[in-house]
Amino acid sequence: METLVRLLQLLVLLLTLPLHLLALLGLWQPLCKKYFPYLMVVLTAKTNRMMESKKRELFSQIKGLMGTSGKVALLELGCGTGANFQFYPPGCRITCLDPNPNFEKFLTKSMAENRHLQYERFLVAPGEDMEQVADGSMDVVVCTLVLCSVQSTKKVLQEVHRVLRPGGVLFFLEHVAEPEGSRAFMWQQVFEPTWKHIGDGCYLTRETWKDLKKANFSEVQMEWHPPPIKWLPVGPHIMGKAVK
Repeated sequence: METLVRLLQLLVLLLTLPLHLLALLGLWQPLCKKYFPYLMVVLTAKTNRMMESKKRELFSQIKGLMGTSGKVALLELGCGTGANFQFYPPGCRITCLDPNPNFEKFLTKSMAENRHLQYERFLVAPGEDMEQVADGSMDVVVCTLVLCSVQSTKKVLQEVHRVLRPGGVLFFLEHVAEPEGSRAFMWQQVFEPTWKHIGDGCYLTRETWKDLKKANFSEVQMEWHPPPIKWLPVGPHIMGKAVK
């Protein structure tokens, strides 16, 4: 099986050789950072239509964390174009964090369309290093389709735990690896070296559920859902929450 995967990876590499050459020369990443937000505008609109009921179910739980103030401090990691904003309840004070500064103009537009939210600030930083966010300052952290592309899931979850207040909640919705040994997993392995360039660092075979269970949360609740788009190598989704 491993030999077959290597051969198929080579075939895909040859078919996408210009992309890999650009990446090798250091030219692909700047292009991707500039134009990826435009692609995400299109993709997130489609994804929201497909995942709307699940997102509403997940984020409706934020209301229970507001307390008497009617406000909740919410940090969204890898906020992208602000695709989740429409699902957040009124009273959320939103801090957005993304390593790509080119998303900011799309966030501004999304905030203008979601006046029920209070926009605090946009931070350009990776999830592994959120030093601009104070310890215990957030009631809620949200990450959706983000942990697939970070450098270290473990470090990101450590930072999430640090910035959450006691009793604060991480809400997550992430795609993960198919079952090891399955044909679907084999194709994920085949496409991953190329996919990570197309998807701005996205890895198809991450076992994110293991990292969530190993992180220092007091409680982790998780549901599994089938891939929303069958013809893509993106695997099943895990959805749930982790309580500090």
